[in-house]
Amino acid sequence: MTLELYKFDTCPYCQRVMKYIDSTGRTDIIYKDIRQDAEAEKTLISVGGKRQVPCLFIDGKPLYESLDIIKWLEEHPA
Repeated sequence: MTLELYKFDTCPYCQRVMKYIDSTGRTDIIYKDIRQDAEAEKTLISVGGKRQVPCLFIDGKPLYESLDIIKWLEEHPA
């Protein structure tokens, strides 16, 4: 399973998700910063249809909203 978190560091909702990920010790999530990676931003918009972060791509399918992402991660531990 491929997990990619599209984010930017100053977003408080992204911070919430990243803090949760850090607390679990997960290392299977690839971070994509849309403010530093133009290709990541382009992918986020073309696949997800909007420039909203945080967005967790689960095998290429976008999941939005920080609490929904955290809930999914809780239900699918590494």
